[in-house]
Amino acid sequence: MTEEIIIAGFGGQGVLSMGKILAYSGIMQDQEVSWMPSYGPEMRGGTANVTVILSDERISSPILTHYDTAIILNQQSMDKFESSVKPGGILLYDPNGISHHPERTDINIFQVEANAEAAKLGLMKIFNMIVLGGYMKVKPIVKLENVIKGLKKSLPERYHHMIPDNEKAITTGMGIVKQIREV
Repeated sequence: MTEEIIIAGFGGQGVLSMGKILAYSGIMQDQEVSWMPSYGPEMRGGTANVTVILSDERISSPILTHYDTAIILNQQSMDKFESSVKPGGILLYDPNGISHHPERTDINIFQVEANAEAAKLGLMKIFNMIVLGGYMKVKPIVKLENVIKGLKKSLPERYHHMIPDNEKAITTGMGIVKQIREV
């Protein structure tokens, strides 16, 4: 099993940390892992994306042009990466700020209203974990207990008090993800 994922959005949305947590989760499951971030010179507000590969086999290259899954968090990323999803693959997105929704008919499309849910909970910092929960429901390639271990590994210790909120956000995301199109 090899899963090739692109996570893309604005800086400050937790794109890179979501990828890092997925990567750590894969390591906890004895998988081969690649985590390759890409971001502009701006910290917040600029575009950011990360490629994550989880595999049972050795990974030959972290550089990809087509993905099994694209997790999209803004319109610029939708425009750039919708066409990069392999036929039969998955595109999961938060509709907040998306004006041109995905139109492909050869991929599975899922929507998770993470931004709205995070605002409702008053915890915008856990937005990315709601998205991750939606992904884990759609494609359960990492186990929740390994994601929690990944959170402990990737979050600085001063934020470990937020791990219960993050776990709640993941389970919330699992509950609110909905399928828009199935191939």
